[in-house]
Amino acid sequence: MLSEKEKLESIASLGIELNKINDLDILLERVLFRARQWVNADAGSIYINDGEKLNFVYTQNDTLQSQLSKGEKLIFSTFSIPINDKSIAGYVALTGQALNLPDVYNLPADVSYHFSSQFDQASGYKTISVLTIPLKTSKGNILGILQIINAQDEKERVIPYTKDDEKIMYHFAGIAAIALERAKLTRSIIMRMISMAELRDPMETGAHVNRVASYSVEIYEKWAKRRKISLEEIDKNRDILRMAAMLHDVGKIATSDMILKKPGRLNEEEFAVMKQHTIQGARLFLDTQSEFDEAAGIVSLNHHERWDGGARGYPGHVEVETGEPIEGKTLDNQAVKLKKGEEIPLFGRIVALADVYDALSSARCYKEAWDEEKILSIIKEESGKQFDPELVEIFLEIFDTIKSIQERYSSCD
Repeated sequence: MLSEKEKLESIASLGIELNKINDLDILLERVLFRARQWVNADAGSIYINDGEKLNFVYTQNDTLQSQLSKGEKLIFSTFSIPINDKSIAGYVALTGQALNLPDVYNLPADVSYHFSSQFDQASGYKTISVLTIPLKTSKGNILGILQIINAQDEKERVIPYTKDDEKIMYHFAGIAAIALERAKLTRSIIMRMISMAELRDPMETGAHVNRVASYSVEIYEKWAKRRKISLEEIDKNRDILRMAAMLHDVGKIATSDMILKKPGRLNEEEFAVMKQHTIQGARLFLDTQSEFDEAAGIVSLNHHERWDGGARGYPGHVEVETGEPIEGKTLDNQAVKLKKGEEIPLFGRIVALADVYDALSSARCYKEAWDEEKILSIIKEESGKQFDPELVEIFLEIFDTIKSIQERYSSCD
């Protein structure tokens, strides 16, 4: 529980902290954590405005988290609610006014909104005090809704939120909304790049890249915690990796439609051209302006390498600017020196696994998803061959989280 002095110190540094985070999903997680920390809330959720509805996009709950095994993550489903006066969050989005409710099971009889106890009934949790704050842009538009649940005293007893809590959360929401507005702009730019790639390759969709990016972040976090990497370093790399992973196949924008949209198998010459998308993607980030540029180039170049250095991996050791093999050999005859093991950068190894799993497990408009048992059998078989064996081990350990991500970003690709 933060002291008043710590809260004041946090206010001064909050904007700087949030503006270091570029990825929208990672930022939502941090915003909710900091909001709860400021008013000692046990749980909370964030909704994002999507026209006439609110999308439930993120939640945290310390009580339910404490019931899980160490290292296990809280699984949640996403949903949407209409922006109207029937729900608490919908009412706040509609009116732009905060609601501070001491007990959501005992609302005044004259209000239009109601509390849905569906989550409480399913989870065994008891929601009592709820503070719901609008996240407004600089122009006064409602970006989303911040809802923090069950304020606690020093003995972890649930108490109502105070007027001071309301004031401090209004201030927090103003700072957070600025950061979220910037992150939404960054995400929209990335999604426009992906939309351009989708015009060339129908498989490169927003749902696909969001899944691959989210899988990658979860795998990385588990890998990093095994090595006791600092939380600050983990948070920084999660932010960078998520955005970089979304752009893993952006180089396909330079590949001919005759190859990308060919209905049958590619011949040897066509496949050699297809392989160039890794190099073409890396070239987009050669003018490195940030750690994100560096990571995006690494992922683009390395996500088709094989752990065992087998001949099906590509492009191998090449000069990105020219595409020429570093050893002076040619890609066409497969004589280029291939990367193997830890020669392949970590982010490339992670995205390789995430990308293959999503390709096999996701239903597309023209095919059914593969059977889960068959997919896991293939991934296990390729451990130490196509994939880094430690990353496969981690993937299997967090598979429940992987499946929840798949449901969150489900769509017909």
